[in-house]
Amino acid sequence: MNNEPKHESIESGGNIFADMGLADAKELEARGLIGAHVVSLLKSKDMSQKDIAEMLRLKPAEASHLLNGHFSRFSTDKLLGFLSDLGQKVSIQISHRKQGEPFQEVAHE
Repeated sequence: MNNEPKHESIESGGNIFADMGLADAKELEARGLIGAHVVSLLKSKDMSQKDIAEMLRLKPAEASHLLNGHFSRFSTDKLLGFLSDLGQKVSIQISHRKQGEPFQEVAHE
């Protein structure tokens, strides 16, 4: 007799927050995409958490939250400000969305 729990799989609609039924799913997805890019840039700099906190004008605990992917603690504007602090250019492009394309995306060079 197999006592292992059974796992059910569902197909994602492309936004895990929407899949979970969260009302602010689009905002959460945008913050997640931007936040992941911020963290990727920070990790490529090989800086200490203390140095990151100082550079981004954060308390050490806030830097820890950022590096651990707790992006809901930061507004989209704050995350975009981090990109500016990291010497990044941020461009916002608005265009007609074609069927099947994501509503929003974050791209980087």
